[in-house]
Amino acid sequence: MKRKQFLKLSGFSTAALFFNRLNATPSSPGPSLHFPSKVSLWGGNQWLDFSGSKEHWTLKQLSVDLQHTDDGMSVQVHAPNVAIEKIRLSWDWPAPATGKYLGDAWERSYGDLSWDSGLPTQKAPWYLLINDGAQTHAFGVKTGARSFCSWQAGPGKLELFLDMHSGGFGVRLHDRVLHAAEIVTMQSTPGEDPFHTDARFCKLMCDKPRLPEKPVYGINDWYFAYGNNSKDLILQSTRAMAELAPATGNRPFSVIDDGWQTEDFSKPNEKFGDMSLVAAEIKKLGMRPGLWTRPLLANKNDKATSLTPDRGSGSERYLDPTLPENLQRIADIVRGYKQWGFDLVKHDYTTFDFFGRWGSQMKEEMSLPGWHFNDQTRTNAEILLELYNTIREAAGNMYIIGCNTVSHLSAGIFELYRIGDDTSGKEWARTLKMGVNTMAFRLPQHNAFYAVDGDCVGLTTQISWEKNKQWMQLLAESGAPLFISAQPEATGPEQKAYIKKCFDLASREQPIGQPLDWMTNPRPAKWRLNGREVEFNW
Repeated sequence: MKRKQFLKLSGFSTAALFFNRLNATPSSPGPSLHFPSKVSLWGGNQWLDFSGSKEHWTLKQLSVDLQHTDDGMSVQVHAPNVAIEKIRLSWDWPAPATGKYLGDAWERSYGDLSWDSGLPTQKAPWYLLINDGAQTHAFGVKTGARSFCSWQAGPGKLELFLDMHSGGFGVRLHDRVLHAAEIVTMQSTPGEDPFHTDARFCKLMCDKPRLPEKPVYGINDWYFAYGNNSKDLILQSTRAMAELAPATGNRPFSVIDDGWQTEDFSKPNEKFGDMSLVAAEIKKLGMRPGLWTRPLLANKNDKATSLTPDRGSGSERYLDPTLPENLQRIADIVRGYKQWGFDLVKHDYTTFDFFGRWGSQMKEEMSLPGWHFNDQTRTNAEILLELYNTIREAAGNMYIIGCNTVSHLSAGIFELYRIGDDTSGKEWARTLKMGVNTMAFRLPQHNAFYAVDGDCVGLTTQISWEKNKQWMQLLAESGAPLFISAQPEATGPEQKAYIKKCFDLASREQPIGQPLDWMTNPRPAKWRLNGREVEFNW
């Protein structure tokens, strides 16, 4: 069956303005996406309109070409001898007066996702869902886009913005044609709720997700050690928690977080010593070793010519990912982790180290203006895709968790993705904000883009067991990965018995959990887990 059939309409709605049936054929019976009514270029601090219609639009020597695909519409940009920053596609579209709107996040979410009533004031990264009370309409781009794409609904219009910066300047494509994005759309089928439309749309946006062979679960030391870790502490924790895992079958991971390394991420500090011996000990204890790293952080001895220009983000310095020698260095380091015997790599900070900003700070602009990488001929999205693919190739058969990576560019490359900002082993309010919110609104991406990692249960004496027990249950029964960061002093007989139960659940395939009150509650308390309704007391 053609994937275009996902777009099949079920009666007239506002979304029907995006479709026509003139291009339908017996072999491809679905509708085609309408061409935009206007195409504009951001230049000189103003929007300049292209001339043209339908497939071809021009502005001086620039051109934007649109073409129907099996799933939607491709956008190709040709801009010889011009630095190009942004393109905007506009459709005439009457927004529903009583509509609710849901967007995604550039990278991790920050406890800020929700269904909002009324026209949104901010752009929605990557895709936008609109519920008019009767149907849900979805507008997005395929994963792996070569530009940063966002949507905005306004009075009488819907707009798609394609950000083609390279660093803080417009990209210089020269005579190269950029396949900037592929637009896809969908609307709900009769009786389908918004959550399932969202999940179905995520599968349409990602053609080939790269997924773990078996469910991923285990432990991580960060939320009780916070970097004050050591070989002895890791092995102590691994030994205690391995006893709680199922005796046979899918084995859990023991992930060593920040604190193991020297300034050079290819060398361990004296607290850990030979990392191949640490990995071997973890395997002997019945777990699979994992390791945290930060690919773009430079050493103090790195020359300025190897670095990204300073963007006022602090005293740290960052490698320029457009330089082949830096990519080779990153590949060698990741390949070294595999040679040490690790089965998983969690790489962190690449969005911040790349742009000088967290995703939550990327409102109208991705980064500060006026700086560039060594290579100005590729967009930021293209440069990040090369970095991610470099890590992927070097990792071989190791699982990869992308943390603080760009979501839509990580899909299809990494098996797992940290979908939200840090939870906590110190403050329950932070876990509720960052953990519960991100699970509710990004679970539709689970096994569609990657396996979604909602972050750890910070099981410590500083957080109520009553609260952490519920958070653990949600992770264990949602179908998503479960990681526990367990302080020994907080892990008594009751906690161990419950961890054992949750490890058993997490080691097996589970139905994807569904938040039932997510359209009115940004931190949903009512969920459907394993076919039953559960209400949490957050």
